[in-house]
Amino acid sequence: MRAEERQHRILAYARQSGRVEVADAAVEFGVARETVRRDLSELERRGLIRRTHGAAYPVESAGFETTLARRETQQVEEKRRIAAAAAGLVGEAETVFVDEGYTPELVATLLPVDRPLTVITASLRTASLVAASESTTVLLAGGRVRSGTQATVGSWARDMLARFVIDLAFLGANGISREHGLTTPDPAVAEVKEQAVRSSRRRVLVGVHSKFGASSFCRFAEVRDFDAIVTDAGLSAPEAHRYSLLGPQVLRV
Repeated sequence: MRAEERQHRILAYARQSGRVEVADAAVEFGVARETVRRDLSELERRGLIRRTHGAAYPVESAGFETTLARRETQQVEEKRRIAAAAAGLVGEAETVFVDEGYTPELVATLLPVDRPLTVITASLRTASLVAASESTTVLLAGGRVRSGTQATVGSWARDMLARFVIDLAFLGANGISREHGLTTPDPAVAEVKEQAVRSSRRRVLVGVHSKFGASSFCRFAEVRDFDAIVTDAGLSAPEAHRYSLLGPQVLRV
């Protein structure tokens, strides 16, 4: 099998499964682990994957984005820990924006229900989950609904957010890097996220370690725009420190 064909199949597997292990790929394709590592290095050079310890994750781009259903099956324990730590940062906030995505959705389910709280979101699923609380007022941004994420985008959602001054925003990203900031594949999604950043007094970024160092198509914020970043311990302490030097507190859980 030629290297180009093998790399194509490795990428397809990573996108289907959410990650690819070096050892598993070596067995699957009948090559040495070093050969797989070279293939992954080439795919990373082309911006298609993000390598971590012994594995690689696909980078979401204008041509590829995972669905919400897929995100619910990947790194679930890490996402739950991140959500719990992030929810602990709510403090006295009375108005909270919750971004689309599985990890922000988990944060939403942990928001306080023993006091009045207004939750603004573009996620249909998040709106449905938090609306069950009698003490929570839910404002759902209007617009076109994206089938893969069950979230609204477009000028209606952006303009609605522009009218608010929000105490706290929980946001996710498809890629997080010191060089390119926070990125996402879809320009329409980026517009909503960017406005949420502008409209919020405090901003907390939630995301698993595999998103760090990756860059997608559309930038919507810089690392310095955030007060805190909550991720898992898969992000090394030295790397977390490098991000903290840009401004935010970085919590590894």
